[in-house]
Amino acid sequence: MQLLHSIILGSGEPLLILHGFFGMGDNWKTLANKFSSDFQVHIIDHRNHGRSFHSEDFSYELMVEDLLYYISYYKLSKVNILGHSMGGKVGMLFAVEFSEKVNKLIVADIAPKYYPLHHQFIFKALHSVDFSVIKSRNEIDEILKNHISESRIRQFLLKNVYRKTKDSFAFRINLQSLTDNVEEVGEALPLFTQFEGETLFLRGENSDYILREDEVLIKDHFPNSYIETITRAGHWLHAENPNDFFNIIIRFLKK
Repeated sequence: MQLLHSIILGSGEPLLILHGFFGMGDNWKTLANKFSSDFQVHIIDHRNHGRSFHSEDFSYELMVEDLLYYISYYKLSKVNILGHSMGGKVGMLFAVEFSEKVNKLIVADIAPKYYPLHHQFIFKALHSVDFSVIKSRNEIDEILKNHISESRIRQFLLKNVYRKTKDSFAFRINLQSLTDNVEEVGEALPLFTQFEGETLFLRGENSDYILREDEVLIKDHFPNSYIETITRAGHWLHAENPNDFFNIIIRFLKK
């Protein structure tokens, strides 16, 4: 097994933060610093993301195995998990498979249902970047702009760009593996699985990832759960309304 890369902040009860697809732990540093006043915060990079290892294989089961090894490596007994989007699905699957290792679960803007493919335009944009001719980040942004008009999404993706050598750039994500395995990301939580621990689902007011009709399914899998809405926020609710996001979670964790 290979160990996932992480940044560990603070001390106390462990809080593991799991990022979404195309994301990385670094994106959560500001919130992690706030949580670290009360918890030992682990901001983790999933396989094929951030500074963690690359692999041809990519699935929720494998990401759960990675997380289990991480928890075992650091000798953590019971953890709190905060997962956003894909990271929320990793957290859900981990909780139903290893409930004895989870204290509280927070799932940000994702339901345990199947989601159809919806990342194609992002893959098209990323695959259009030819690093052999790129000389600056601005050039990459201009290329992405041909496929992605929304500046915020481009800035999010550009965080994956790093300087590989003095004269060349590259993506931190394993773009080929994520492309080959993208259908895995939409997978639903397996039927008849359940976590009875305290669970908080957060949805963005302007997001359609958690719909009213998903509430029955959420209760089936997580009977001790409730849902709160973050106002003035879409799918990236932690970035769009970080104050409400933090305050609701800290109240849940401390109660």
